[in-house]
Amino acid sequence: MNKKKSILESNVLYTIIAIIAGFLIGAIFLMIAGISPAVAYGKLFSSIFSKPKYLVWTLVYASPLIFTGLSVAFSFRTGVFNIGAEGQFVIGGLVACVLGIVLDLPPVIHAIVCLLAAALAGGIWSLIVGVLKVKRGIHEVLSFIMFNWIAFYLSNYVVNLPEIHRESSEATRDIASSARILLPSGLQKALDCNAAHWGIVFAIIAAILIWIIIEKTTLGYKLKAVGFNSNGAQYGGINADRSILTALGISGLLSGLGGAVQVLGMAGRLSQFAGQEGFGGITVALIGGSNPIGCIFSGLFYGAMKYGGSKLSIVKAPSEVVDIIMGCVVLLIAIAHVFKIFVLNAAKKKEGK
Repeated sequence: MNKKKSILESNVLYTIIAIIAGFLIGAIFLMIAGISPAVAYGKLFSSIFSKPKYLVWTLVYASPLIFTGLSVAFSFRTGVFNIGAEGQFVIGGLVACVLGIVLDLPPVIHAIVCLLAAALAGGIWSLIVGVLKVKRGIHEVLSFIMFNWIAFYLSNYVVNLPEIHRESSEATRDIASSARILLPSGLQKALDCNAAHWGIVFAIIAAILIWIIIEKTTLGYKLKAVGFNSNGAQYGGINADRSILTALGISGLLSGLGGAVQVLGMAGRLSQFAGQEGFGGITVALIGGSNPIGCIFSGLFYGAMKYGGSKLSIVKAPSEVVDIIMGCVVLLIAIAHVFKIFVLNAAKKKEGK
């Protein structure tokens, strides 16, 4: 009975149910559009699993999502809502791109400098919002929304500067090869993926480090204490304001790294129009249960859906069905605690009888 109860209380169970329900709802929309769900989903899954190179592309797509998912998950666990991961991601990618173009450094060192600078930029971008929160009482959600737009338009402005802009395009020049974090060319050929890079390795290392910080360190205990009850933590001698700034700084650092990995890895340049990896991090964090290790698997799932969804046009199915599925999954996970209460109550009644 205890085993059954632990299964019913597990967030993993409800996440799996939400994913299945998301696919079922997506199938309904496909049928309404006159498209066979079997054909569309068959193409979606074959585009992920039928060839080894497709799995490698899934890792490429997943890498920045894991970073932004870690960013959002870390802030969730420490009591702040980092809806600004998109802005931090953009700023990190922008800094990495500019330094990748203008600096002339040896390989490896160049990439490390770009990664560190991007992480610092993302952390500072997030810390500004933290200072506004602790010094002026401005809610972080409002500030982060504004800072997302500031980052977006700042990036578009810098992309169009003559020093780094590529003529007749809406993107920058390519960054120097010394700044790239691509796998060795021989390994790329073996994997049949010219965009394969070290980003997934960095993301997994980051996830493990964040898990250690949260679960095994005094710092993590303080941050979680403030997130659980800031007044109680303050009464216990923990500086709540400092903890909030620390949490936001680390959270922004992770998103900044995600932007750098995207630019230094797959993209190789920065386009005028930013992606949605920062907002995707919210989805990754929710599916992963705000657990750093869970973010690895949820990031891989979302990355697979993004890559597989990009191939749906081959069978004349709209790629937006992936957004419908992911949106439904997030919605169902958000209300999963309600279903959990009903299920646990029903189990208790059955046990009582």
